[in-house]
Amino acid sequence: MWVLLAFVSAALLGFYDTSKKYSLRGNDVIPVLFLNTLFCSAIFLPLILLSQDTCVLDGSIFYVGSGGWEMHRWILLKSMIVLLSWVFGYFAIAHLPLTIVGPVNATRPVMTLVGAMAVFGERLNGWQWTGVVLAVASLFLLARSGRKEGIDFSHNRWICFLVLAALTGTCSGLLDKYLMASPENGGVGLDRMMAQSWYNIYQCLMMAAVFIIYKVRRHGSKAAHTPFKWKWSVLLISLFLSMADFAYFYALSMPGAMISIVSMVRRGSVIVSFLCGALLFREKNLKAKAIDLCFVLLGMICLWIGSY
Repeated sequence: MWVLLAFVSAALLGFYDTSKKYSLRGNDVIPVLFLNTLFCSAIFLPLILLSQDTCVLDGSIFYVGSGGWEMHRWILLKSMIVLLSWVFGYFAIAHLPLTIVGPVNATRPVMTLVGAMAVFGERLNGWQWTGVVLAVASLFLLARSGRKEGIDFSHNRWICFLVLAALTGTCSGLLDKYLMASPENGGVGLDRMMAQSWYNIYQCLMMAAVFIIYKVRRHGSKAAHTPFKWKWSVLLISLFLSMADFAYFYALSMPGAMISIVSMVRRGSVIVSFLCGALLFREKNLKAKAIDLCFVLLGMICLWIGSY
């Protein structure tokens, strides 16, 4: 069941990335990111209030558990890591083709596997090592494809932002496994809905402070800035992300769930985002990128086989 939920989360993530790309085209990044955190908080705040003050959600999958500072401090840490990943990721996707962003993000399971080896003591077999090699090879192929569009992977700051977003996102994924695991299995045993609900609230508060500082500094600056334009796709960002994270946290909370496998399956979102980049945004050099994507997917298949 947790594998199926990972696939559902992957599809939703693909539409999430597409909504981000459409919303950020010719748009100011910081207001879009702030609105995303605001809308996500608006989705989960009623669930928190209904769970704490009424019996309406008791026993349902939407019930938000409660906990003291020992729980909230972990959620606050996760919020800071995820928000940092989002800042890097939003700026990257605003300036890079979706058909490059998607495949690069799809290599995150490799980072997660390395992290799982170091943190949780997981060991890779031959199939999984093959998947790692193919994922690394896909990055070199993507760098070659990017040069045809004037994107130098070694000197482009948006590529650096994309890599930093992937690294911080990997840290968040490893933290999730620790937080969701039961104390008997060496984890914190954090309620999944509590984690998802409150980390959105904390992110909104942090992003509100960033947005205020940004607006004050921008108001006093005479430099040219990209204006903010409202698009309904901004709301879709929050909806797709909330549903994708719900499926993700639900999967991790189930017995036997492996963070390395869940993270790998979620990267299947690249198929959705790649197709949207080709069909909706008419991005270039698709044939070469499709070959690169095949290497990514083949690596994911090897990781999948190796997991069994």
